[in-house]
Amino acid sequence: MNRLLLWASEVDAAGRAVLADRRAEHVRNVLHGRVGQTVRVGVVNGKAGVAAIEALDAGQVTLRWTADEPLPPAPRVDLLLALPRPKVMRRLWAPLASLGVGRVVLLNAARVARDYFDTHWLDPAVYGALLLEGLEQSGDTRLPAVSVERRLRPFLEDQLDGRFPASVRLLAQPGDGDPLTAQRVAAGQRVLLAVGPEGGWTEFEIGLLEARGFRQVGMGWRTLRSDTACVALLALAHELVRRGEPAPARGDGAGD
Repeated sequence: MNRLLLWASEVDAAGRAVLADRRAEHVRNVLHGRVGQTVRVGVVNGKAGVAAIEALDAGQVTLRWTADEPLPPAPRVDLLLALPRPKVMRRLWAPLASLGVGRVVLLNAARVARDYFDTHWLDPAVYGALLLEGLEQSGDTRLPAVSVERRLRPFLEDQLDGRFPASVRLLAQPGDGDPLTAQRVAAGQRVLLAVGPEGGWTEFEIGLLEARGFRQVGMGWRTLRSDTACVALLALAHELVRRGEPAPARGDGAGD
């Protein structure tokens, strides 16, 4: 846990929060906190900062906000994911938040079993805790927005453009497609990445996606599990976004 995350309702007007759950245990047993020590904190979907430990006992920890710090840029990568097997989806929630995703849309597809949508891993009360774990690991505070779409074609034809305008649309598929790393993203553009089920999208689904402006890309011939593919593809998509940003201005220094 690299940042303690607080809900806005837990922080009073003076910037104090009293914790008596796993976060308090983390301060006591992992950080070996002591009164006066500072820890990294953040408000879910809000600011990040530093808080001082005001009080510490066996039952609870009292923190007081002492300083704000700038948040990193919001993720500019969104994910369309054909719903994987429930145990795979369970493994994916925390990494999605850690890597940084603005929006996640879970989709039906020909190779998605219908009973996958009945899993409790799609319950916001369940996956929300896993997303928070991922944010705590990364140090970010922004929860990805999650939605579930059981009908692929109506979503692509009726909702996609309204939800994801002006994005670079990439369709991940095993095989000999253009390398994802060869794509170009302009400064400020978002990337919308469509990842299919294990075994890939069907030809019909590829046609639907390409009709909506998706370009087929890949990472080689290997067929990967959904969780492995997502982690690798999202890392590469973030690198595309980073490469599209203008180089930072060089400061004064001996090497200038």
